[in-house]
Amino acid sequence: MSAAAGTVDASEPKRRKLNPPRLSEPWRRRLPLLPALVIMIVLTQVPFVMSIYYSLTDWHVIPPGPRHWIGLQNYKDLVSDHFFRDAVWVSLQLTFFPVLGSLVLGTAFALLLDRKFFGQGFVRTLLITPFLLMPVVVGLVWKNQMFNDLYGVINWVIEKLGGTPVDFVSRHPTLAIALTLIWQWTPFMMLIMLAGLQGQPADVLEAAKVDGATPWGIFRQLTVAHLRPYMELGILLGTIYLIQVYDLVAVMTGGGPGSTNVPYFVFQRSIGGGWEFGNASAYSIVVVIFSIIIATFSLRVLSGLLKGEEIA
Repeated sequence: MSAAAGTVDASEPKRRKLNPPRLSEPWRRRLPLLPALVIMIVLTQVPFVMSIYYSLTDWHVIPPGPRHWIGLQNYKDLVSDHFFRDAVWVSLQLTFFPVLGSLVLGTAFALLLDRKFFGQGFVRTLLITPFLLMPVVVGLVWKNQMFNDLYGVINWVIEKLGGTPVDFVSRHPTLAIALTLIWQWTPFMMLIMLAGLQGQPADVLEAAKVDGATPWGIFRQLTVAHLRPYMELGILLGTIYLIQVYDLVAVMTGGGPGSTNVPYFVFQRSIGGGWEFGNASAYSIVVVIFSIIIATFSLRVLSGLLKGEEIA
């Protein structure tokens, strides 16, 4: 019996060696995603790392020449470039005002669409349409059909009211682009806010009405608090995208005075005529850092405002 037991004991480690170690449950769920993760890293992070390397070199493509390592000289030149400072200021305006305006209008439209009325689906489709249009088409429509000083719709209304037509694109280029961005991004904010409104618990709203709360009180105390994460998401996504707007600037003003933002400025320094790839790469890295800072700042400001509203 002891020998048999000894034989069993001796073969037990061998059987254990034949069984390969099993992956833990979290890793088994993540394993199918690894190829997509690798592809995403290759397509996004490798170009970003190469841009960092190029930003530390002096590289002119026309006339062709070798790359020379110059360290942080491109970043030092960036600080003293007043054209870049002007582009940063324009980018701030084309980010802050469109995000704020589209968020306010999107929330207002979402409140209206959250009610039942005849033709609700048709109205919702019409309000979503501007966001589905190509940015180039949006820029051409607003430049030629809305802002034109001869036959634009806005100037036609101004003339009917007894005013003088204004060439918005030439005299107020930043305002013209900002208004166009607000029109284009309001449907996006509306969809996010509408999703938040439709997720409100109905029993809480009914209890507030029974307790005698006014519609404004319900909106201020309950709805705004409920919509807070949706507002943060809209501001975050809107800021990240609008800080990189290029299409409307190129179509509406062509980067004229007072309308050149940072992405269009980078285009001018690179393939737009400057062909200074090292310098343009440095500006591109700054755009990425700038986007992160602006998005973080926007979220902090909104979070502080909503916390104050809840306390009030």
